[in-house]
Amino acid sequence: MPEHASEVTAAGIARLAGVGRAAVSNWRRRHDDFPKPVGGSDTSPTYELTAVERWLQEQGKLPSVPLHERLWQRADSHPGGVPAALRVAGSLLMLLQGDPAISVSYRADTDDEFAARLPAEMETVLTARFGPEHPVQIPDRLDDAVPLLRTTAKFAEDTGPAETYEFLFGRYLDANPRQFTLTPQGPAELMAALAGERPGSVLDPACGSGALLRASEAAESVHAQEIDPELAALTALRLAMATDPAVRVRVRSGDSLREDAYRELAVDTVLCHPPFNDRNWGHDELGYDARWEYGFPARTESELAWLQHSLAHVRDGGTVVMLMPPAAASAAAAAGSAPTCCAAARCARWWRCPRDPRPPTDSRSTCGCCASRTPSGARRATCWSSTRPEYPGTARSGRPGTPSARWSSTPGRPSTGRAPCPTGPGSTAPCPSSNCSTTTWT
Repeated sequence: MPEHASEVTAAGIARLAGVGRAAVSNWRRRHDDFPKPVGGSDTSPTYELTAVERWLQEQGKLPSVPLHERLWQRADSHPGGVPAALRVAGSLLMLLQGDPAISVSYRADTDDEFAARLPAEMETVLTARFGPEHPVQIPDRLDDAVPLLRTTAKFAEDTGPAETYEFLFGRYLDANPRQFTLTPQGPAELMAALAGERPGSVLDPACGSGALLRASEAAESVHAQEIDPELAALTALRLAMATDPAVRVRVRSGDSLREDAYRELAVDTVLCHPPFNDRNWGHDELGYDARWEYGFPARTESELAWLQHSLAHVRDGGTVVMLMPPAAASAAAAAGSAPTCCAAARCARWWRCPRDPRPPTDSRSTCGCCASRTPSGARRATCWSSTRPEYPGTARSGRPGTPSARWSSTPGRPSTGRAPCPTGPGSTAPCPSSNCSTTTWT
């Protein structure tokens, strides 16, 4: 097999040719000249991608391979796995985004020169963008990634670096639907709009794929933390290419509740879609943590831990916007358990939820909270709930996912329009965001 050759599975061959897996199995049995396996296992062999493409073209089964499909196959067959492929491809795209003309010099390099030159240049641009403690790890040499990187550069010439990375990252997320919990675009846009148009500095302590931070228009800095180190690296690259070069981007990996990477940080806005119903959030280790300003969260109420963690990182006059599970809208917990997230917040007199103690029972339901800390230390908040999986609320007017839409405060009952955010019993203080059009419960 030629040096630096990429490999592809039978499923990848089927995608290339636009056929089912059964057709590929038939070709292997009926055609003696079908490429022989070069790796993998007996149950899942891999084939040299170039040889497969050549055979498909000779048989008239593949007139031409679309460049985007070739690019994804290069990433999917990378020896280090797709996350490693996206790290090096994304780092190259950051180089190209800063200086598109540099691709001309890359084409003039031999494969060995290309593989030896890139790591140092990638590290320079990554450190300049993320700081010295960035999560994007690059190997000392990139011999195995040369075909992927050359295809990436070629695809980016017409598509653009940022769009190329979005394609690769999107395909990776689509290929692993159960591995990640993603925030849909509609809720992300609404939550960012509730935070305000120019939040200044913004933090997402459970950033995932970075959807909330991409929807936010941060004027100065973006801070993010993600427990999965591979996803943290890929999200860092995504945020870097989606934001203005002047915006400071800092992404750290680790558990935000147990190992807060931004202990001393106070930001203008916190946007958060935390993991729901997580009993392993650190209840046993964090009993005396200073963040529990409104009481120690119960083991079954990880959402209250994330909410108080977010409030601990917002400065006076700042805003916290969170996506919550439907149980957070319940006014009473099960018999014998601690007060629910909603009840604890209600006791603090800054977050109001429906008087109806019965929470939505639909498993797809969500509830949200937009809270702000005033200079005097008081809080005020706007909340929503929904039984639609796509958006936090049922739109009655306006485009779903935008702040112009009206939302339903309880399933089946439409909103009466804009309502003030409470700062205490009977308060009529205005919502902290002029864009807010969700229903506030009193």
